[in-house]
Amino acid sequence: MKKALLRPDFWITIILFLAMIPAEQYEIFSGFENQLQGYRHILRHTANPEAYAFPEKDMVIVDTDEDFFSEYGSWPLQRKHIAEIVTNLQELGAKVVALDMLMDFPNGYGEDPILAEALGEKQNTMVVGQLNLVDEEIRGVTTATSVLQEATVAGYTNHTLIGNRLSRLRFYDQAVNEFKMWPWAVQALAMYWNVEPRLENNILYIGDKEIPLDHNGDLWLDYPLHKPGVTFLHEYAGITAAMVLNLYEGEIYGLEDLDEDEIYELEYWVKDKLVLVGDTTEVSHDIFSTPVGEIYGIEILADTIWTMMNGAPIRPASNGMEAAILICMMLFFLFIARLEKFNNPLFLTAIIGYLGISIYAYVYHGYVLSMSYIIPAMILSMIATNFFMFMAERQQKAFIKNAFSQYLSPSVIDVIVQDPSKLSLGGERREMTAYFSDVQKFSTISESLTPEELVSLLNEYLTEMCNLISSRAGTIDKFEGDAIIAFWGAPLGQPDHARLACFATIDMQKRLIEMRKNWREKGSPQLFARMGINSGPIVVGNMGSQQRMDYTIMGDTVNLAARLEGANKFYKTFTMISGNTYYGTDHLEGAENYVDARELDIVRVVGKKEPVLVFEVLDFKNKLSGPMTDVLQHYQKGLSCYKDHDYPIAIEHFRKALTFLENDGPCLTYIERCERFISEPPPGDWDGVYTHTEKG
Repeated sequence: MKKALLRPDFWITIILFLAMIPAEQYEIFSGFENQLQGYRHILRHTANPEAYAFPEKDMVIVDTDEDFFSEYGSWPLQRKHIAEIVTNLQELGAKVVALDMLMDFPNGYGEDPILAEALGEKQNTMVVGQLNLVDEEIRGVTTATSVLQEATVAGYTNHTLIGNRLSRLRFYDQAVNEFKMWPWAVQALAMYWNVEPRLENNILYIGDKEIPLDHNGDLWLDYPLHKPGVTFLHEYAGITAAMVLNLYEGEIYGLEDLDEDEIYELEYWVKDKLVLVGDTTEVSHDIFSTPVGEIYGIEILADTIWTMMNGAPIRPASNGMEAAILICMMLFFLFIARLEKFNNPLFLTAIIGYLGISIYAYVYHGYVLSMSYIIPAMILSMIATNFFMFMAERQQKAFIKNAFSQYLSPSVIDVIVQDPSKLSLGGERREMTAYFSDVQKFSTISESLTPEELVSLLNEYLTEMCNLISSRAGTIDKFEGDAIIAFWGAPLGQPDHARLACFATIDMQKRLIEMRKNWREKGSPQLFARMGINSGPIVVGNMGSQQRMDYTIMGDTVNLAARLEGANKFYKTFTMISGNTYYGTDHLEGAENYVDARELDIVRVVGKKEPVLVFEVLDFKNKLSGPMTDVLQHYQKGLSCYKDHDYPIAIEHFRKALTFLENDGPCLTYIERCERFISEPPPGDWDGVYTHTEKG
C-alpha cells in the first residue's frame, strides 16, 4: 500500500473523486447534468409512454398565441377582455381559472375594476406574482395591482434556473409565512383539489400527496410525453383564447352568439378542469430552455402541476448518497489501478455499469443519480492510470534494454520489451542451463603481453564469444577475468535451453579455430577455451546489496558446471556437458537429438559425492566429419572394454583411434588410466566412477 501511495495516478484519482463531492453539492456542472437528464427523460418516455401522458381530463391551456393577436388586432390583451375570458370560462364550467399574466401596473383605461369583479365573482381564480430575489434572498414581492389582488389570490412563478435550464421549482419559507404566497402551480392545484398545502420539514403536503423536496428546497419537474409530431404542449392540450371570446375578424361576439354544439365543444375542453391562461407569443419572451428542450412559461407551469399530481416521481439522490457513491467508486478505481492485468476492461465495466444503473434508476424509478460528476471523475481517473502505466511501461522497457542489453541477445530483449510479464527478476528456482568457460593457460599468456596487448586480446575474445552466446539467446551473467559465466532459461523461459547452450559452445569452438588462425598470422598468442555446461534446478534473480544488485545464478547445478569446465583438463577436451544436459530430465529436453557427442566418463568432481555422467560435444547432429568419425568407432569400443574391466583390449582400441587423430585427449587419458589399472587394479567392488581429487 505504501508503494501505491507513491503513485501520482492514485493521488489524481483521490483528488478527482473527492473534489466531485462539493462540485456535485454546488452543482458546478449543472449544464452538462441537464443535458444528461434530458437524454434519460427521453428514454423514460420511450420505455413507458402511457404512464407519462399529459392529464388532459384535468387540465387545459387557454392560449393567446400569434394567430390570436393577429385576429385580435392589438397587443397586449385588454383587461376587460381578460375579464370576459375569465367570465366565459366560469360559465363553461371551469373549476379553477389561473391567469399567467403579470398585471402589476394599473390599467390606463380604468379596466381593473371590471377584471377584479370577474376574478372575485366565484373565488376560483388566481393571478401571478413574482418574488424579488437577490442572491436567493427575498427582497420583496411583485403582485397584481391592489384592486386585482383584493379580488383574488396570487402565486409566484419563479422557477429555479439550474445551469442554463429551468428544471426545478424552489420553495421559500419566507414567501409562504411572511408574504402568504405559494408557488403559482401549488396554489392552482390546491384550489383545484380544494385543499390547503403545507410545507413541513422540507416536505410539501398537498391533498394526499407527500412530496419530499431536495436539500435546496427544490421540486424536480417531470415533463410529460408529447403526442407524435407535436412540439409544444399547448398544441394538443390547449385551445386558443379566440374560441373562448368567440373572436372573429377582430370582433368579439361572446358566448351568446354560439350555437349549442359550439358551446358543447367548449365545455368539453373546459368543464371541471383546471384552466391555465397564458401567452405564447414571441413578443412575450415567455419561453425557456429545459432539459427536454424549449418550453413556454405557461407549459412549464402546467408541467409543474402535472408533476405534483403524480407525486413528483423525479427524486434526486441525497448529498450523502452521492458522496458515498463517489467514495465507493474511488476505492474501487484505486483497487483496479493496483491490478497488473485487466485494468481497462474493469474501468470500462465500472463506467458502463454506473451509466446503466443511473439510466435504469431514472427511467424506471425516477431516481436521479448524478452523472456529470462521477463519470468525468472515472474517465479522468482511468486516463491518469493509463498514462501512469504507459510511462511505467516505458521506464520498464528502458530499464530492460539498459539492464540486459550487455548480456542478452537483441531478440530476447525484443520479446521481453513486448511482454515484460515474461521477465521474472525476483529470486526463484527454475530449470536452467549454466555455462562456464575459461582460457587455457591464460596466466602464462598474460605474462608475455603488455597490459594494452592483453586487454585488446581479451576484449576481442570476449566480444566474439558473447556475441555468439547472445545469438543463441543466452544471458551473460558476468566476467571473471578471462572466464565467462552465462545461462539459458532466464529471464525468459526457454524450454530448449540445453540445446541452445550446446549450440552456442559449438559456435564458439568453431569461431575460436578461425580466430586462432588470425592470431597465428599476426603473431599473437592463440587462445583455447575450456567450457563446462550443466542443466538442472538453479536459483536465479536479483542478488546483492541495496546499493548494487546483479541478476545472477547460484546453486549446485551452477557449481557443477564450473567443475565440468575445469575437468576438461583431465581429458584434454574443451567442451564438457553433463548427462542432464545431454539426455535431459523429467522437466527438460536434452540435447541428445541435436548434437553429436561422445561419452567421456562417469566422475565424481571435487566437492560432489554424486557421480556425474559427462560428455564431450563435438558438432551439430549428423554434421561430424573428418578423422573424428573414425576415432569415434574405435573410441566407443575401447570405452566398452574399459567398462568391462578388459583394460588390455581397451588400450588396443584407443591406440587404433589415435592412428586417425594422434592428439585425441580422451583416448590418451584412457590409455594412461588402463595401463595404471593393469598394474594397480581398482577394488573389486569399484562402481566404475572415477573420482577426481583436483578441480582441474
